[in-house]
Amino acid sequence: MTSKYSFPNDFLWGVATSSYQIEGAHATDGKGPSIWDTFTQLPGNIKNGDTGNIACDHYSRWKDDVATMKDLGVQAYRFSISWPRVLPTGNGPDINEKGLAFYDRLVDGLLDANITPYITLYHWDLPQQIQNQGGWPHRSTVDLFVNYADIVSKKLGDRVKHWITHNEPWVVSTNGYLNGHHAPGHKSWGEALSATHHLLLSHGLAVPVIRNNSPNCEVGITLNLCPAYPASPSIADQQAAQQFDGEFNRWFLDPLFRGSYPEDVLMTHLSKKRIMSSDLSFIQDGDLQKISTPIDFLGLNYYSRAIIRSNEILEEENTPVEINPGERTDNGWEIHAESLHLLLKRLTIEYPIKAIYITENGAAYNIKPNGTSEIHDESRIKYIHDHLIACYKSLEDKVPLRGYFVWTLMDNFEWAEGYGQKFGLIHIDDATLNRIPKDSFHWYQRTIANNSLNH
Repeated sequence: MTSKYSFPNDFLWGVATSSYQIEGAHATDGKGPSIWDTFTQLPGNIKNGDTGNIACDHYSRWKDDVATMKDLGVQAYRFSISWPRVLPTGNGPDINEKGLAFYDRLVDGLLDANITPYITLYHWDLPQQIQNQGGWPHRSTVDLFVNYADIVSKKLGDRVKHWITHNEPWVVSTNGYLNGHHAPGHKSWGEALSATHHLLLSHGLAVPVIRNNSPNCEVGITLNLCPAYPASPSIADQQAAQQFDGEFNRWFLDPLFRGSYPEDVLMTHLSKKRIMSSDLSFIQDGDLQKISTPIDFLGLNYYSRAIIRSNEILEEENTPVEINPGERTDNGWEIHAESLHLLLKRLTIEYPIKAIYITENGAAYNIKPNGTSEIHDESRIKYIHDHLIACYKSLEDKVPLRGYFVWTLMDNFEWAEGYGQKFGLIHIDDATLNRIPKDSFHWYQRTIANNSLNH
């Protein structure tokens, strides 16, 4: 028996990308260096020594890419602005008009194709000069971001009505300033925590600025959230899962929607002497009220769940593991679509969220073209299909889910992993940069056209 899942008529179908991952550097237009331009030049930081210098060359090929999206049938395109392309030093009034004009043309091209632009202002490519002055751990970066948001929303706000301030502040603070896996490659608890706070504060201060420049718009933020499950019923594993949830999820959700940081996480940081109480001086009076400025939607990036095993006690002293991971994608992430359904329900129960968009969801499968240049990526189709069923179930549960954006339109530069991980609906030929739609592209095309999927 085949069941058909029909989505609401106003459900939004989209794809997502980010500037550094697809555009190419193209500094000849006046773009300044970002922390990723710097980070990728240092040996050992990126697999195979890859860089985003050329990436997918979307900067030159954007017209063809927009035409491809129109053929795909998407109603919305989520992309990010390169801060150093607009402001080479990161600060106004030093505006690079050529760089800003690129996004002006892109927005007009999307609208001409009946594709709604969803702009992310910050997807990790901080201007290097701002990092030289301290980067996100320094409070001065907050005002620089608000100035940047003001400039971009003034230029595009008459046509762009959907804005995302930041993409995944957890990744920026943790991978950039704590474990060093991402640019700028620092390893400091103090820097990571202050970076988190300043990212959130810059978001809260930018929201009213964007609204003023873009009347009748929607403004939100995108978080990557990861449901945590204890590996066993033991108290140790339950406590470890609660701590993971606090650091990964609630550390961002609580200040945005409750105006406070979770007390249990703060106490853990202090008790483990990751920081001293004096290190929290970056939190000033009134900051949390500004961070919790009401927003119109939450962007949710979901890929997998986390199964948490306590490392505080010896494993042989703990209860035997009862939850084992299931099938994994080619980059090792477990596939667990049902957790997306449960996460969406939890968000709407625990937080006053008006609307949610799945701003990223997808899977890395490194399937190459066959002899006839076809890419049969059935595994990606199944991944997206199953997560769309989770979305459908959430809609049945009255979750205010407004749309779904596949990550990603095309294979691209996947940060520290270089070009080795393939998330795209479109394959990019390494030598020619020619675009080859995969089977998943055609499947998503049919899904959008039918506004439904079969099971």
